[in-house]
Amino acid sequence: MSTPGRGLHGHVLESLGPAITAGEYPPGSVLRTDELAQRLEVSRSVMREAVRVLESMHLVESRRRVGVTVLPTSEWNVYDPQVIRWRLAGADRPRQLRSLTVLRSAVEPVAAGLAAQHATAEECAELTECALGMVATSRGHQLEKYLFHDIAFHRVILNASRNEMFARLGDVVAEVLTGRTQHEVMFWDPDPAAVTLHVKLAEAVRERDAARAEELTREIAVGALQELDILAP
Repeated sequence: MSTPGRGLHGHVLESLGPAITAGEYPPGSVLRTDELAQRLEVSRSVMREAVRVLESMHLVESRRRVGVTVLPTSEWNVYDPQVIRWRLAGADRPRQLRSLTVLRSAVEPVAAGLAAQHATAEECAELTECALGMVATSRGHQLEKYLFHDIAFHRVILNASRNEMFARLGDVVAEVLTGRTQHEVMFWDPDPAAVTLHVKLAEAVRERDAARAEELTREIAVGALQELDILAP
């Protein structure tokens, strides 16, 4: 999972990134980096490094004689895990979560069907282990432990699809699941029906039942979308 960096330039990113994605600096705004460096108490070199990272995310564009300009949302790398994290921390969280969950609902059922065809014995065993871990941590307010197994489960599905495009979405899915937990979209304990569906999905992959794996994953996706109904649309 990509991270914004540590130390001073990480401090700058954690100040500017959320501000940009929250709209505090609207598209077209020119960032006065000298003033920002002074306010954030960092050197110009640290500020330049932070700007380079923001440029790599397509949040800003740096041009001579113009400065550092905030780009329109349509230009952002919305698949960057850090950009997702920042957006989920802002006021646009409900719409962002729904958008990402719809993406999951489009991709993961197909990935699960492929995983049922291509998963190795080791991956099947890992999937079962993750599902059992989810069962074991689904009660007693253990959401962080449950999250660990949930993320691992979905990474196995995406990787086992043997589609490199799907596999690269592992970090995106991880951020969605983490955001749901950290921002209290889920209840104190996961939905028992959802936990059971994950167990059944692990079985379907192990049994090479692609149609069943795809069907179960669609049910999981529908449940995830329904959970979002507790938030404002």
